[in-house]
Amino acid sequence: MTSQITQTFQSHFSTSPLLAFAPGRINLIGEHTDYQEGFVFPAAVKQGIWVGIQKNDLEICRLYSMDFDQEFTFELAAFSPKKGHWATYIMGMVALLKQAGYQVPGFDLVISGDIPVGSGLSSSAALSVAIGTAISGLFDFKIPKKNIALYAQKSEHLYAGVKCGIMDPYASAFGKEGHAMLLDCRSNSHEEISVDLGDYSLILVNSNVKHTLADSAYNKRRETVEESVRILQATFPDIITLRDLSPDQLGKVQQLLPAALFPKARHIITECARVYEAAEKLKTKDLVAFGALLKESHRSLSHDYEVSCVELDFLAETSWKLEGVLGSRMMGGGFGGCTINLVRTDFLPTFEEKMWASYQKEFGKKADFIPVQIGEGARLI
Repeated sequence: MTSQITQTFQSHFSTSPLLAFAPGRINLIGEHTDYQEGFVFPAAVKQGIWVGIQKNDLEICRLYSMDFDQEFTFELAAFSPKKGHWATYIMGMVALLKQAGYQVPGFDLVISGDIPVGSGLSSSAALSVAIGTAISGLFDFKIPKKNIALYAQKSEHLYAGVKCGIMDPYASAFGKEGHAMLLDCRSNSHEEISVDLGDYSLILVNSNVKHTLADSAYNKRRETVEESVRILQATFPDIITLRDLSPDQLGKVQQLLPAALFPKARHIITECARVYEAAEKLKTKDLVAFGALLKESHRSLSHDYEVSCVELDFLAETSWKLEGVLGSRMMGGGFGGCTINLVRTDFLPTFEEKMWASYQKEFGKKADFIPVQIGEGARLI
């Protein structure tokens, strides 16, 4: 990929670029907890976004996307990110860096990646972190990784219209090969946990569906749990978010919340607890117990938080019946995308065969399989 980026850059701009990379991420467990300042358990993967960048001594930025085969140019003095366009993420990061006081000159840029679209590996966060890393490196801004992650998150909020948490850009920035991150989304700090899966591997099954209510439902869920916090603060004045409550307080929480709100709150509270338990199980290499927690997470996401869909439920529940699978769950925002599966490595060919056939028979759609390995975070190449 680096040679392709370099060659493309030279053919478009007649100079050689500085290269940067930022990975996508998986989330082992801890879904929809990050925007409640909760706990998540992500890891960077080998797939990601590559960027070639170089100064152009102009007052404009000239962009080219290899994946879309599109050029885009914007003026640094006056530009407006366009929701839904790939260049929005670049303009969003430039805007936030300028607001933070960094004097960003004109540059030329080529981007490409190998993250499957809609796979839930968070290509948008990888793109934003790659841009921040590349600009920082090119102009010697020395922007701390945590700041790049925070700028990437804010860019999603302001310019893509998704109120995402910190997990995706943070995992992309701080990933470490062979490790997952037990990430506290209040303090924005993490503990590295070694991931030794022994005879097992992680593989994503892409449902190849993306229901249109995904983004609006994501924002609606966020509003719902924020409303629950406001109600609960009358009885629990010290809580800031639902992460401050423990599962043994659920009985009291149920008494206080309307029936429509309680299941959503229960998911956040129990999922935060599952993240901690999952980290402990990986520390002791208890993969059976870890797999069971993945199943519990999926049930909670499907029944309590209601962010699954029939396709994801089918993929998860079908995999649970296979002897070589310790656990699986939906991963990401929901309403489509992937399941993450913990599968015995020698069973992988059979797993793919059985899952593909079952899914095709049930929905008339094909499932794609994405093996993932835990890799390094964002860096200059």
